[in-house]
Amino acid sequence: MTSTGAVLDDGVGLPGGGLRLAILGAGVMGETVLSGLVRAGWTPDRILATDRRPQRQLELTARYGITMCENGEAAAAVDTVVLVVKPQDMADLLAEIAPALRPGTLVVSLAAGVDTASIEAVLPAGTPVVRVMPNTPAQVDEGMAAISPGSASTDEHLDRVTEILSATGRVVTLPERYQDAVTAISGSGPAYLFFVVEAMIEAGVHLGLPRDTATELVVQTMLGSAKLLRETGEHPTVLRERVTSPGGTTAAAVRQLEDHKVRAAFLSAIEAARDRSRDLAEAARQPGTRP
Repeated sequence: MTSTGAVLDDGVGLPGGGLRLAILGAGVMGETVLSGLVRAGWTPDRILATDRRPQRQLELTARYGITMCENGEAAAAVDTVVLVVKPQDMADLLAEIAPALRPGTLVVSLAAGVDTASIEAVLPAGTPVVRVMPNTPAQVDEGMAAISPGSASTDEHLDRVTEILSATGRVVTLPERYQDAVTAISGSGPAYLFFVVEAMIEAGVHLGLPRDTATELVVQTMLGSAKLLRETGEHPTVLRERVTSPGGTTAAAVRQLEDHKVRAAFLSAIEAARDRSRDLAEAARQPGTRP
């Protein structure tokens, strides 16, 4: 694995202003960020990536024309380092790249539950760190990412991260104390919606519909309902009540959902996800602990 050593132009008119970026951990989410940047106009010579699997390295090089290299080599060659690893792997990765980082390099973490203070404690003093909680709809450019600044991050750093992540969806800036809640709502959120979709499809099959028909009905209903929420800006209660005629079919269904305490179950589930995010953060603060 070698670096290109390419000399960049002054970056005028280029996305990101001509900066170079490294994605450390090019798994599913890492590739999602990578592909979004390429679609947004980033040229391959401005992006480095790493992955421990040789076959994966070959795949990404063939697919995007980027250079794959070692973590330390990548961290030393760029202006922005994006960490896309599991929380339990973060401590080892930080120890590996800390000596290689140039002063002023922006470090962006997509690891769930790992706070900026834990990252800053391992990196050179003054290293700007931004924490991100993305979600998987970023794979189709409909992601939702929440970003939070560390102690050394500036508005310029937040703007840079916003531009990077805007290639795959929407971005909101929040104080870091909200990140555990964000993880529970939007980070894990797609799984809850897929769970509901799965249940509705199974119900359709139970009622006699062919599975492909039930799937099309449910998926389009979910997509259309989300678009209706976004484009009208109306409260979901208002939209739900418009579908719920007194004594009608929807009213009968909603009563069953309320009788089975579905609303309370969602609240409990999301609180459990929030608590797990806190557990991951605590484990990250204690070297040698496996979350």
